Amino acid sequence: MTLLKNIFRWLFYSFFVITDFVFLFLLWFIIVVTVKIPTPSDTSVLKLERKQIAPDFYTINNSWLKKSDSGLWEIYVEGDGFERGVMEGKLDKELAEKQEIAFVNQLKKMIPSQGMLNYLKFFIAFFNRHLDQYVIEEYKQEIYGESLFASDKFDFIAPKYYRMLNYHAAHDIGHALQDKNMIVGCTAFGAWADKTDDGSLLIGRNFDFYVGDEFAEDKLINFVKPRTGYKLMMISWAGMIGTVSGMNEKGLTVTINASKSEIPTSAATPISIVAREILQYAKNIDEAYSIAQKRKTFVSESIMIGSLADNRTATIEKTPSKTELFNPPNTYYIVCANHYQGKAFENDKVNLSNIEKSSSNYRFKHLNQLINQYPKISVADAASILRNRKGLDGKDIGMGNEKSLNQLIAHHSVIFKPARLQVWVSTNPFQLGQYICYDLNKIFAEAPSLKEKKELYEKQLNIPADSFLYSQEYKKFIAYKKFREAFYFAHKHKIHFDLDSKTITNFISLNPEYYETYFLLGNYYKDEKNKAEAYYYFVTARTKEITTAQNEQTIDLLINEMNDRK
Repeated sequence: MTLLKNIFRWLFYSFFVITDFVFLFLLWFIIVVTVKIPTPSDTSVLKLERKQIAPDFYTINNSWLKKSDSGLWEIYVEGDGFERGVMEGKLDKELAEKQEIAFVNQLKKMIPSQGMLNYLKFFIAFFNRHLDQYVIEEYKQEIYGESLFASDKFDFIAPKYYRMLNYHAAHDIGHALQDKNMIVGCTAFGAWADKTDDGSLLIGRNFDFYVGDEFAEDKLINFVKPRTGYKLMMISWAGMIGTVSGMNEKGLTVTINASKSEIPTSAATPISIVAREILQYAKNIDEAYSIAQKRKTFVSESIMIGSLADNRTATIEKTPSKTELFNPPNTYYIVCANHYQGKAFENDKVNLSNIEKSSSNYRFKHLNQLINQYPKISVADAASILRNRKGLDGKDIGMGNEKSLNQLIAHHSVIFKPARLQVWVSTNPFQLGQYICYDLNKIFAEAPSLKEKKELYEKQLNIPADSFLYSQEYKKFIAYKKFREAFYFAHKHKIHFDLDSKTITNFISLNPEYYETYFLLGNYYKDEKNKAEAYYYFVTARTKEITTAQNEQTIDLLINEMNDRK
């Protein structure tokens, strides 16, 4: 009896010790990850009401949001950080909720396990616990102002301000998590002097940040008149105040390209926030480089700077430990893929591995090849380069191949002509729709007094949609995407389904030069225990242009596995 009492007493005390430990741990965790809320000095802007002037056209004082007949959304805001944030939050709250739904849904597709999602949520909360310390006060105020109108639907993820602050690091976190298998890559170039048709600076870029087709449906063109710094435009999405592509009133442009990174150990400034600060406060390459040097980042990124003042482009190559300006002399163009070109990284193991194993160097060579096909590049030529779906030497490498400049996944594509403050932004889908031309001189002259819905773009300067968009080949690509999604879903969830020879022939005909077509069929037959057919399709996939060294190794392992089992 005494023994039972002792056991009961031990269990009783153990329960309370464990309970106290869990409680103290949770209390410590909450204290550690809690972010201090900004305190605006003037909150009177909160009293202002949004007015609907016409369908898809809303105003608050001088600020407004409207949908262009091009399909692009346009927003104009002015004021200090908090004022801009409140205006953005009130004007685009429905768009922001739609973007968040698309983002979370895509995240659930990528990580279907609820347990893993919960783990990821707490991991990011802890990893980013000091994130606010690396964001300047102006931008914290702007994010906070916008967060006041964020959707209630996702409060289970985190409180609104903390959630939106962390979304600005989504590019960085996603980049870090997939770093060992970089699956997409942006490509950009700048040309000037003897390499352009009028001698002025010309910049083109594809932003291949893919979070599903739905996420890219509502691109937002931001026109911003801040209380301090330069007026600017940037292409992004609702809820985003950082910059991935943009130009300011001084003709300085900023675009970002991810590179293979060192493993991050703590939070730092999100790269889009660094790019935004450059866009708002720099007028030339030296000033942009000075800002980049001051900010610590936790992933590696190339920030391509186009400068009207310098009439050239340069690239700020930045890692968590190094920052270098790549500004080669005696050249009239530079290109940027997803690896570094500066002397500081010549012998860097991470960079050398990236060049060898990713698709970056292939696209780098291909972009150089395309640029050199044009004696002098025009805006129309730039669009043709950015829309190119082939490989080196014009080789057909399959639609959607990561090694092509146009991977048919781009969130947006953009062309800048700083000397005229003109920018061309692609419309859906990808970079295939027409490029809409905006003249920033006109925009910033008319925007503050805009009280009726009208088009602000320069229709006569628009670049027509790619003829590929209306072709039979494009219809095949759309059909291919649906097949691909079904194959991956069945493979992931171990769902059995029968394929007849006619269906297989039809599927192959949709994208016959893409290695993934045969890789998917190989996986199908592997799942069906048909080793001979799986071996055949994996071997066929190996004869095509495969995207990365890691994908090559995966297929080689599968070939050996199927061959051993024959």
